Amino acid sequence: MSELKSVLAEKIEHHRPRIQRLLKTYGDHPLGQVTIGQAIGGARGVKCLVTDISYLDPMEGIRFRGLTIPEVFDQLPKPPGKVEPYVAGFWYFLLTGDMPTLEQAQAVSAEFKKRRQVPEYVIDMLKGMPKDSHPMAMFSAGILAMQRESIFAREYAAGNLKKPEYWEATFEDAMNLMARLPILAAYIYRIKYKDGDIIEEDQSLGFGSNFAHMIGIPEPYDDVCRLYFILHGDHESGNVSAHAGHLVASALSDVYYAYSAAMNGLAGPLHGRANQDTLGWIQDVLEKMGGKAPTEDQLEKFLWETLNAGQVVPGYGHAVLRKTDPRYTAQKQFCEHYMPDDELFKLVKTIYKVAPRVLEEHGKAKNPWPNVDSISGVLQWHYGLREYDFYTVLFGIGRALGVLSNIVWDRALGYPIERPKSVTTAMLEEAAGIRH
Repeated sequence: MSELKSVLAEKIEHHRPRIQRLLKTYGDHPLGQVTIGQAIGGARGVKCLVTDISYLDPMEGIRFRGLTIPEVFDQLPKPPGKVEPYVAGFWYFLLTGDMPTLEQAQAVSAEFKKRRQVPEYVIDMLKGMPKDSHPMAMFSAGILAMQRESIFAREYAAGNLKKPEYWEATFEDAMNLMARLPILAAYIYRIKYKDGDIIEEDQSLGFGSNFAHMIGIPEPYDDVCRLYFILHGDHESGNVSAHAGHLVASALSDVYYAYSAAMNGLAGPLHGRANQDTLGWIQDVLEKMGGKAPTEDQLEKFLWETLNAGQVVPGYGHAVLRKTDPRYTAQKQFCEHYMPDDELFKLVKTIYKVAPRVLEEHGKAKNPWPNVDSISGVLQWHYGLREYDFYTVLFGIGRALGVLSNIVWDRALGYPIERPKSVTTAMLEEAAGIRH
């Protein structure tokens, strides 16, 4: 048994009695009250999911295992000579809650290398898909095709698993899938955008470095990858992709079924596509300003014209956050170091100086501060990854870190199948006292 799995087993045994006590002794304790608006409005804000992996604080942003983003990046071990931490170390941290040592992060990285071979039949399938297939459809299909590799599905069908052991086979599946996702994504990129000119993996390289190598972008893009994957790693359990993964896995579907479903949700325009939409808007602004970042006065005039025309400022605002998204700040710091003279980045900085003030004066935005999408596409564009449709695939690689960690813990704690109760419109009218 690997050290990561051994540590995780100990954590699970310690955590199970806490859940059992809550269910047995406090199961009827009220947690909140659902309103008619929440029932109709997508269950927004309803407290009905449990995760210890991450929590979205309105003022501090996402906390991973209780730590803020700056704390996580400061404490995670980094590959020698690199700026951004090991993705494998972040995976260890999300699963266990313990900050790994350099040796522990390197051990998980080595384990990923042993597991990352994508089956040849998956590559053949991708090559056989229509050339105009969306990369997210290819990504989801590739994940689903690998379902025949599921250890959990095989062992469950054979009757070899007891319920307390479900998590172990799920952990093995999650390790395998996590290791293969960047390889799968790199194949999709080369098949779709580079005429099938495949760059084979390099066994000497880790998670982020090997992905950068396989899509053909040189250093420091490997650091961009590590930064991007970790920042997108998790965002509580209620967003569409995370919730879809949890929902499907609650039926004891394996992680291949569950994460394919998660990616189908991430592909939606209201979820994972915001980064490419925001980049497109920033580029349009730059073009309208003659190809150079505008002055603050010029931009302020343009933003007011945008808002008065009933349009929005993409990349600004968030359903929960009420301050600048720390994921934005982390990427901005990277840009300041590596690409300070990039014209798109200069515009991003000017927007940051002007947009919050304009949005506050306009009065309709609950949060006038930038979110992660307001800058992430600019990094990808700068380093040569200019295929907009592929950006959500990058998001999908990172989001797996949190979704798969949560599914492992869902199995470990024996969470049941998810089955909320529906009501009719007439019932809502009766509850509101307006039904006659």
